[in-house]
Amino acid sequence: MEISDLSEIIEENNEDENKELEDQDGSKKPDDPQKEQKTKNKNQLNNYVAITVVLFVTFMGLCQVKSGNVVQAMQKAQADRIDTWSFYQARNMRAEIAKSTIAQLKLQALAAGSPKVLAEYGKEIAKYEAIAAKQDNEKEKLQQQALDAEKLYEQLNVHDDQFDLSEAAFALAIALLAMTSLTQKGWLYGAAMVPAAFGLFMGLAGLLNWDYHPEALTKYLSDNTTHNTDHKISTLPYPQLKSTNL
Repeated sequence: MEISDLSEIIEENNEDENKELEDQDGSKKPDDPQKEQKTKNKNQLNNYVAITVVLFVTFMGLCQVKSGNVVQAMQKAQADRIDTWSFYQARNMRAEIAKSTIAQLKLQALAAGSPKVLAEYGKEIAKYEAIAAKQDNEKEKLQQQALDAEKLYEQLNVHDDQFDLSEAAFALAIALLAMTSLTQKGWLYGAAMVPAAFGLFMGLAGLLNWDYHPEALTKYLSDNTTHNTDHKISTLPYPQLKSTNL
């Protein structure tokens, strides 16, 4: 069945309903203009609701595309952050092992009386000192890379929150528009524009990379969903972990 067939069926049903109303209310002809005006107002309000919903859904679709890209970038940044901290810890372990070996070699060199043996110890100590210095240098680079990845993740998370709030606001607005169509209350249409305006602002903030972030609202929602536990686990980044000599 095509769309034109559906429109013809709807028109036929409307004509049948109008005929039935005319047959039932034939004695109330003076009220016909009022009924026609009410029907016209109802159709006009429904048209406004339909057009508004289409606009909202279209904007939400655009935001959904950008939100998907943001989520993918967040996943990549998070993976890079974890991998980089793992490499950092590996470099840190190598540096600590090299430093521990240097300390042992120096103690053993004190017990050696032969200059030749001392020279051999000196070569080994210099070798492990170079290894320790290289690992420390690489470790600092990895630390900076991990911090950059963490900063990027936080920035992307702001935009992800913006799209989430925009979607929630538009969902509320569409629900109010549905109630408007059912109840034919014009003030509900105006009430739907309030969350819609907030959703439009947050969606534009995400699309245009604005830095606006409702900290109080997002913190309240996140605290009540993910951080409201009896026993909180504290996690520290790798640079704050104290290493021990092996």
